[in-house]
Amino acid sequence: MTPQLETARLWLRPLELADAEQAQLLFPQWEVVRYLSNKVTWPFPPDGVYLFYRDVALPQAERGEAWHWTLRLKSDPAGLIGAISLMKGEEINRGFWLGAPWHGQGLMTEACDTVTGYWFETLGLPLLRVPKAAANTASRRISEKQGMRVVATKELEYVCGPLLTEVWELTSEEWRARKMEMGK
Repeated sequence: MTPQLETARLWLRPLELADAEQAQLLFPQWEVVRYLSNKVTWPFPPDGVYLFYRDVALPQAERGEAWHWTLRLKSDPAGLIGAISLMKGEEINRGFWLGAPWHGQGLMTEACDTVTGYWFETLGLPLLRVPKAAANTASRRISEKQGMRVVATKELEYVCGPLLTEVWELTSEEWRARKMEMGK
């Protein structure tokens, strides 16, 4: 079961099918999707979020394979502004998107810190791996701030086309050491 989490400015609420309508309004924007995997259909269908939630995200959560949250400002908890997910697997363990009006405010860094803590501290998993387009500088900065390191590069297909991809990693030991260092 996916718990509700919080940061200084955000509520991370477990994803529900009822969230699809709000997400559908924010998600299919080029600035939001261009660096996502080309598994995201583009142009995005009008029922794309609903189908993804119903057929992929919620079944994954029920099977204990993934944890999906919507992001909401504490100042406006009814309004969805993005989403973040953790997934078990070898290749990708975290993914997220944030509506364009909220870019550049450090909100996704807060959300990433919280779910990364959940990954290591609550789930007890040893390694977090996150591939991302090298051109996605905002996402790269989040990984850098978390103390992640690039362990491989390869080319992958994104909504915007083929791009150089960096595979970022963080171990539970590195996470704990970073937390201790920040606590000093």
